[in-house]
Amino acid sequence: MRKSLISMICFLLLSSFVFAQSQLDGNPYTPGVDSDIDMFMHNWKNSMPRHTHGSLIERDVLTKGDPIDPPRQGAVLTYLDSYSHATLEAGASTSPVTLKGKQEVFYFISGNGLMEAGNTTAEIYKGIGVLVPPNLEFTITNTGDEPMEMYLVSESVPDDFRVNTEIVVRDENTAPYESSTVHWCMVFKRMFSSADGLYHIESIITVTFAPGTMGQPHSHGMGTEETWLALTEDIHLLFGKQLRYQPPGTAFMIPTDEKTPHATINTSGKPVKLYHVARYGDHKVRE
Repeated sequence: MRKSLISMICFLLLSSFVFAQSQLDGNPYTPGVDSDIDMFMHNWKNSMPRHTHGSLIERDVLTKGDPIDPPRQGAVLTYLDSYSHATLEAGASTSPVTLKGKQEVFYFISGNGLMEAGNTTAEIYKGIGVLVPPNLEFTITNTGDEPMEMYLVSESVPDDFRVNTEIVVRDENTAPYESSTVHWCMVFKRMFSSADGLYHIESIITVTFAPGTMGQPHSHGMGTEETWLALTEDIHLLFGKQLRYQPPGTAFMIPTDEKTPHATINTSGKPVKLYHVARYGDHKVRE
C-alpha cells in the first residue's frame, strides 16, 4: 500500500512538472471552457453488440460525431466511418462479403484462423493486420477452439481512387521496432500507411512505452484524427488538465482544439502497448 502511494505521488509530481514545462495553458481546469475529456474516450465493452459480416459480433469503440463537441461519449470521428471491436466464435465463418465504396482494416489480437480473398489465403493469429479493399469478396474462418478477437476500422473511398486488387497482410510479430525521438520515447512497429492503399488514414502502428516512461504532452488542430487504443494493462494518461486510467479496450481521440494535450504514462514495471490509427491532414493519395 505504501509503495503504491509513493508511486502515485511520484506519478502526479512528474506529470505536473512535465505539463508545466510543455508551455501549454497553465490555467486550472475550468468546466465549460476546457474539453470534457471523458466524452472523447470510450470502451467497446460499454457498447451494444450487433452482427455484421454474417457472424461477426461487433461493438463500437468510437463513432462518427464531432471532434470538438461530441454529441455522446466516443462520438468523435470525422474521417473514419467506424471503429469497433469484433469477435468470431470458435468454428464460425463470416458470410462472403464484398465491400462497396469503403475498405476495412483488421487487427487481430487473439485466436487462429484464415482469411480468404481473391487469390490470397492469409493465416490469421495474434498480431496480424489485413487491409481489405473494395470490390473483393472475402471470408474469415475461425479454425481454433477459442473466440477470435480483432479491432476493425473502416474508411470510405471515392470512385476515382486506385484501390488495391488484393488484400495487404502485415505481421506485427516479424516487423522491426523503430525507435524514435518523436514525443520522447515512442517505440513503434509500422502496420499500414498511405503507401499501402489507405485513403483518409495515413498511419496505423502499434506503439510501446517502456517501464517508467511517458510521451511528450502535445495537442492537435483541425484536420487531425489521431486515436489511441489501449491493448495492455497499467496505462495511465495525461489528457487535457486531468489524469485518467486507460483500461484495455478503451480508445480516445484528441480534441482538435490545439489546446488539449495528451501523453501516455507507463507507471508499471513492464512495457505497455497501444494501437494507433491516425490522419494528420491533407496528404497525397493514389489516383
